[in-house]
Amino acid sequence: MCLAVPGKIIDIQGDDPLLRSGRVSFGGAVKQVSLSCVPEARVGDFVLVHVGLALSVVDAAEAETTMRYLREMGEMDGLEAPAAPP
Repeated sequence: MCLAVPGKIIDIQGDDPLLRSGRVSFGGAVKQVSLSCVPEARVGDFVLVHVGLALSVVDAAEAETTMRYLREMGEMDGLEAPAAPP
């Protein structure tokens, strides 16, 4: 099954709408993501990302709920930043 995972945009590069990208945080792990399909997205927005492409902007509450469910299912393993050593 394929999933779109919510993440928070922390910065944006590029002015050309087709080449626009940004760094997106997924619970601490940061990935470079294409923002070409979400020209309305701004820093601080949450987006649903599938295979490196942001598909839509979602509200923060929806993103947090989805991330909680994904964590409970173990689907965020490998995406979140590792815990600090004790």
